[in-house]
This record gives sequence, C-alpha cells and structure tokens, in this order.
Amino acid sequence: MQFSYVTLFEGLIASYFEDSILKRAIAKGLLEITFLNPRDYTKNKHGKVDDYQASGGAGLVLFPQPLLDLLRSLKEKSPHAYIIFPTPAGKLFTQNDAKRLAHKEHLVFVSGRYEGIDERVIETFADELFCIGDYVLTGGELPSLVMSDAISRNIKGVLGNEDSLSIESFESPLLEAPCFSKPPLYEDKSVPSEFLKGNHAKITGLKK
Repeated sequence: MQFSYVTLFEGLIASYFEDSILKRAIAKGLLEITFLNPRDYTKNKHGKVDDYQASGGAGLVLFPQPLLDLLRSLKEKSPHAYIIFPTPAGKLFTQNDAKRLAHKEHLVFVSGRYEGIDERVIETFADELFCIGDYVLTGGELPSLVMSDAISRNIKGVLGNEDSLSIESFESPLLEAPCFSKPPLYEDKSVPSEFLKGNHAKITGLKK
C-alpha cells in the first residue's frame, strides 16, 4: 500500500511513521510513504499557495493552480491513485471505510489549511470526502493520519497478531471489554475474577 500526503507541512505527518507498528510495516515493505508539497508546483514568484476568498471575508484559501497541477502530475504517474480530501463537509469516516480502503493500491490524502481548499480542486479530483468528527482543526494533516492509521491496521501483515482485528471495537455492535494487565492486585484494586479465570463468554458480556 502506498500513502501519499499532499501537505504544506510534511514534518507533521512524517514523524508519526518513525516508531512502533507503522515503522515496522514500512521496514517490511507493507507501506510506502511519500509527500508532495503544493509550493513545489506554484507558478508565482513568491511561492504563494493561498489567496483571499472570492466572496470576501476573513481567512485565506488554497488557490487552484498549485494543487491542480500537483494532482494532475500525480495521476499521470499513478493512474490508480485514490484521492481523499479530509473536510468537514465529508461523510463520517468509519471502521468499514478503513477496511474497504485497505484494499486500495495507492491512497492520496490532500490536507487543507487556512480556510480550506478551493472547491474547484475538490470537484475535479476527489474520489471521496471524509470527516473524522464535528469539530474544527487547524489543517487536514491530523485527519489524514487518523484515517491512515485505521486503514493500515487492516492491511495484511501490519499487525503482529491479525486475530486482534476480529475482536476490536466496532467489529460488532458492542465495544471491546475493558483491558487489565498484571499484577492482578494493585493499590487495593483487583482484576475482575472473570478475567483471571479466562472466562471469555463472561468477558464478552462485560463489553461497554
């Protein structure tokens, strides 16, 4: 699986892949990470990628030219690239989306900044629009990472124990049961007896 990130701030995303499960997935060749910066495609001499809103009002918008040229170039090189825009106007991203998108060859996440991305770019290139929740963020980098992490877990070989996928939250109408580690007694608080006995039927019934 290849993940490409269209972003002005590569460092916000790159560091997430420098540790733990996703770092190992890259080392094993299960994931490939690339970055594309709209500033590398802008044609104005100042390297600007944003401009005032056509309708007026506060805040700048990423204007069409750099992003359109970038995405055209990307599609020429990778015709099967599937382009995702994180946006408040998108549908809510779910576990089913993560599982479905894990079967794609190449996912591209386009991160907006400021007041967003010129709608003409989205209309031209978006395969899907996703929102990760009803709140406002500074840019699209965090939603891109959230989706990437959820998708990656569903790629064969990324998790050390793939059986864990079948018991995760959102794989059934109930969420996962609480988790406890050893020792069974700590600071006068004990692990419930059902967990100590390994009674999985009762443990399942403790799901929240």
